[in-house]
Amino acid sequence: MPVTIRKQPRRSKAPGRERERHWSRTDVVVCGVDEVGRGAWAGPLVAGAVILDPESRFHGIRDSKLLLKADRERIAAYVRRRAMAVGVGTVGIDEFNRLGLSRALREAGSRAVAALDAGPDRVLLDGRHDYFAGAHPCETIIKGDLTELCIAAASVVAKVHRDGLMRDLAEEYPEYGFHRNVGYGTLDHQRALREHGPCDLHRRAWAPIAKLLQPKLTV
Repeated sequence: MPVTIRKQPRRSKAPGRERERHWSRTDVVVCGVDEVGRGAWAGPLVAGAVILDPESRFHGIRDSKLLLKADRERIAAYVRRRAMAVGVGTVGIDEFNRLGLSRALREAGSRAVAALDAGPDRVLLDGRHDYFAGAHPCETIIKGDLTELCIAAASVVAKVHRDGLMRDLAEEYPEYGFHRNVGYGTLDHQRALREHGPCDLHRRAWAPIAKLLQPKLTV
């Protein structure tokens, strides 16, 4: 029988705090924001927002993609205990299908920031696109989840929250393996789609799903 080798996340150095501390020196309260589920074929879009105490030290926080599941869950709990404020914003699938990706990103990020106990003066946002569109003073940072600690913390919180939602949804739709693929277009997910077709959790505008939803022409 073939042996499956579990791929380990690559090692990386800890994200820094350069931009966060740049602003905190002038008493600007900064939060990091990152979203999870942007490229998934099914399920909600989730954003996390985290404010860290600039005077405190934090250990083990990395971009969520570089961590094993058990480590993500442990670090998410650690962030929730130690952070000054943590917020999560969710856009469900019906709303996502209605809004489209760009507006769904704005809604998820805005809800995460609104859920913080203390409002930030500035947002550090992972990526190159400011989807807040002026709703918050914002600095975009390409690969910010690798370079800024508060963004990495937000990525872990968002990932753990979304994975929990997908595990719950997997009980309602067991045929799609959402507890394993968390809605992404993996081979097992593709096989399930060919066999069962899309369900209510699928993003109908996504090309692979839209193609399956097209009526078949009869000759």
